[in-house]
Amino acid sequence: MFMYKTIASIMFLFLVGTVTVMAQDEDYGLGREATDKEIAGWNIDVPPSGEGLPDGSGSVPEGKEVYQAQCQSCHGADGKSGQMDRLVGGKGTLASDSPVKTVGSYWPYATTLYDYVHRAMPFHSPQSLSPDQTYAVTAYVLHLNGIVDEGTTLDANSLPKIKMPNRDGFVRPDPRPDVDAEACMSDCKSGK
Repeated sequence: MFMYKTIASIMFLFLVGTVTVMAQDEDYGLGREATDKEIAGWNIDVPPSGEGLPDGSGSVPEGKEVYQAQCQSCHGADGKSGQMDRLVGGKGTLASDSPVKTVGSYWPYATTLYDYVHRAMPFHSPQSLSPDQTYAVTAYVLHLNGIVDEGTTLDANSLPKIKMPNRDGFVRPDPRPDVDAEACMSDCKSGK
């Protein structure tokens, strides 16, 4: 009797698996393929290389105007005194007991700032800034952190070239004693 129950259980699992696979292959007539325009609307991330940055440009003075109108209410006039995340300062604090993680002290790539502002800011109306406004406010926040000078204008060519203060300090070797590995960032061999 035990053998029959075991065989019956195995057959039941086999049939359930087969029906599940077959059901996944069926077309129920729901939905449709996304259009290229729809995909482009979601495909807006910008990696460290700057690939995908749009045409346009923005200067530090233009960014100051955008910042005062769109960002100051949350981040403060100086980028460090608002009710939301601090954007400015913190240099030299990352190794301390009280690190201050800001754009200027912690973020490894300037393109990350553009990407984040473009996708998520301003808080009350994400993705409402034009590419020119986003380049400009990025330039202004970098200026507040002493990374670019007041005469800087950013675009898709210049933004990825900015070397952030913590670019080389962001990725650290894994500190666990049972792991003997370092992060591979380019031209990696399999197994590493």
